[in-house]
Amino acid sequence: MSNSSYMSSKEILTELISRYPKLAPLSSRVSDFVSMLNKSWQNGGKLLVCGNGGSCADAGHIVGELMKSFKLRRPIKPEIRAMLSAFPNGESIADSLEGALPAISLCAQAPLMTAFINDSDASLVFAQQVYGYGKPGDVLLVISTSGNSKNCLSAAITAKALDLKVVSLTGAGGGKLKELSDILIDVPETETFKVQELHLPIYHAVCAMVEADNFG
Repeated sequence: MSNSSYMSSKEILTELISRYPKLAPLSSRVSDFVSMLNKSWQNGGKLLVCGNGGSCADAGHIVGELMKSFKLRRPIKPEIRAMLSAFPNGESIADSLEGALPAISLCAQAPLMTAFINDSDASLVFAQQVYGYGKPGDVLLVISTSGNSKNCLSAAITAKALDLKVVSLTGAGGGKLKELSDILIDVPETETFKVQELHLPIYHAVCAMVEADNFG
């Protein structure tokens, strides 16, 4: 991991399109998503992510890339280092901590999810967490290959009601999520595994772009 190979967010997006030309029509939407995330973080917001099956795994993958160093070194802020240094072993902790872009996978809370599914409506398992975590100015990323997953739709509706921004990463057309999305990134495939194959390079590019913007 080194900043010596630094690329700007614009260069990262250009590289993405050069490797996956079929994503070219989505270029401006990916750029808009990056700008939305940067604005949210700059105002103290966070990203919430949800999806089912492979998309659930993608949600965790995205959070992992955002909450620690991805392609670049991310030293912590000098003021945080100074505060840590006042404590025993604080310098060592400061040396190892990495800058984070706040993000939460709504798929990762197994005890909460199983309790809610058992006691209430399983289709609201993500919506409940949006209600609990979400604040105006936060961003919800909903990943659904069909765009019609019931629990994802409920999460998006709840997010809109609470004044969160909604970005949907889907297959072609966007399904029902299209009408609930501030930004729809619908890749030009419909078969589940082919949709997922195009989701990964998009979210890797987004993670690299926001890292470049915030830590480059």
